[in-house]
Amino acid sequence: MKLAKNSVCCRFSQPSASSGKSRMMSGEGPIKVSYVFPNGDRYEGECSKSASGAMVRSGTGKHTSANGIIYTGEWHEDMMQGRGTLQHPSGAVYEGEFKDNMYHGTGTYTFPDGSTYKGHFHKNRMEGEGAFTNTQGLVWTGEFHGKAALGLRMQHNI
Repeated sequence: MKLAKNSVCCRFSQPSASSGKSRMMSGEGPIKVSYVFPNGDRYEGECSKSASGAMVRSGTGKHTSANGIIYTGEWHEDMMQGRGTLQHPSGAVYEGEFKDNMYHGTGTYTFPDGSTYKGHFHKNRMEGEGAFTNTQGLVWTGEFHGKAALGLRMQHNI
């Protein structure tokens, strides 16, 4: 989502001491913004000018969607990129690495029932070595491939 000219509300901070202009106008690094999108989503954090001249989320910030999804973390060229936390109204939470707005890299996904998967993700899918802990505290480890996880081993407490 690009920061559009027809914004409902947009507040820029950190004016340049030398000219009184905001850093956005001078083309310098990221600036802090508070922005409300036309659909009711909110963003508070850093933005910078893209190559096309549009203001994009870049740096760290918090995006709250109108339907209650909250992302807090790193942005690059208007995409969730780097480390962050995505909270869903259902109670599900992902904390870890993002790439191109997707779970990608290592992270922990907590399901609404409290069970967790900790391990590798590839394009929003559990992929590779990981551990699933159910609500009774039993831990299953092994290779995960999306919804399939053949050959998992249960860890035994001694």
